[in-house]
Amino acid sequence: MADFITVILAAGKGTRMKSRLPKVLHKAAGKAMVQHVLDAAKAAGARHQIVVTGFGGDQVREAIGSQAECVTQVDQLGTGHAVLQAKDLLAGEKGTVMVLCGDTPLLTPSLLERLAREHEEAKAKATILTAIFEDATGYGRIIRAEDGTVVKIVEQKDATEEERKVKEANAGIYCFDIEALFEALGEVGNDNAQGEYYLPDVISILRSKGEKIWAVAADDVEDTLGINSRAQLAGAERILRRRKNEELMAEGVTIMDPNTTYVDADVTVGRDTVLYPMTWLEAGTVIGEECEVGPSVRLQNVRMGSRVTCQFLYAHDCEVEDNVALGQFVHLRPNAHICEGVKIDNFIEVKNSTIGKGSKLPHLSYIGDCDMGENVNMGCGTITVNYDGKVKHRTKIGDNAFVGCNSNLVAPVSIGDGAYIAAGSTITKDVAPGTLAIARERQKTIAGWADKRK
Repeated sequence: MADFITVILAAGKGTRMKSRLPKVLHKAAGKAMVQHVLDAAKAAGARHQIVVTGFGGDQVREAIGSQAECVTQVDQLGTGHAVLQAKDLLAGEKGTVMVLCGDTPLLTPSLLERLAREHEEAKAKATILTAIFEDATGYGRIIRAEDGTVVKIVEQKDATEEERKVKEANAGIYCFDIEALFEALGEVGNDNAQGEYYLPDVISILRSKGEKIWAVAADDVEDTLGINSRAQLAGAERILRRRKNEELMAEGVTIMDPNTTYVDADVTVGRDTVLYPMTWLEAGTVIGEECEVGPSVRLQNVRMGSRVTCQFLYAHDCEVEDNVALGQFVHLRPNAHICEGVKIDNFIEVKNSTIGKGSKLPHLSYIGDCDMGENVNMGCGTITVNYDGKVKHRTKIGDNAFVGCNSNLVAPVSIGDGAYIAAGSTITKDVAPGTLAIARERQKTIAGWADKRK
């Protein structure tokens, strides 16, 4: 693993995104673009990370937290000026600093590790990450000497006809010797149309001093792509999700249709699980082995055990243990805990409740703020009435209880072990273990009522 420090440029507004949100915080495959960059660099060996913030700096710093130190570029005066903001944090440091862009979410750890390693092996003062484009129009071309060292980066408008034929272009990512970088940055001027200080000028300054400049070409141009618009963000999303699906399939997960299966970068799925079409797995979801998930399932921050089946389901911020069957149109809300062997059929909502091992919720029920024991049978249409208009109250149901259809359990209330609730009852008082509770009006039959109504 390489050993380097990063400076990640994340100060820009991203005008073409047309957004109030800082560009680097727009998400691809469930993670902010800058988070993808931080993760790739850390996995490649970064021992210290610095993020240069600007537009929406408070939001960026909040998103980053303790993962990196942040410095502020108050005035956006170019990439060279942005890197200069990190000078004090790098005082006394020696070795390699890698300058990255916070809007390049497709970078991989292997590519960054290779960039840092080849920079050190070449004993260069600067190394440029490059990409080979079929059409490099608009990019700065990399002009190499016969020994492979970089002679210059030439911009499109300044290139000769011969230089414009070069397909190797600057990807805007660099490794520098720390001391050489800041010495050269002190010489960078802003005599240009924008009045800005450009980081690529460091390359020509170092070259003029006879220092070695190297370049590392990415194996795949897509790894280096920066994001400047919503359309480009959607393209990055497709690439990241394709990579994730390929990774899962290589690890033993069956994905019936990768084109309609959407898995975030930080999701984990166990071996021999089958993902059906139109499945969304998001926000750190963890799924065990031998599950059948989908079609039309959306899971957000869900911990799911093994051998679980579910379809037409929405679940978020909850836990599902092993051997659970979840039917159609089930909604599992935050803090739902579905224990092993539970069966939940159609049109059920569970919120802030524990459903004990082996219990059954057949259909058409709302279970909120409930502590349910093992092997409970909840009849069709049962409601835990948990809200009195001011406060949420809990319902407790003991092991082996049987609740008849169309019952209302008005919390706070406790149903004892093995108790029975007659169908159609509205229960407002505790029910002792092993008893039968009936709470409904006695039936009346009025003769001739129908004829009189007519």
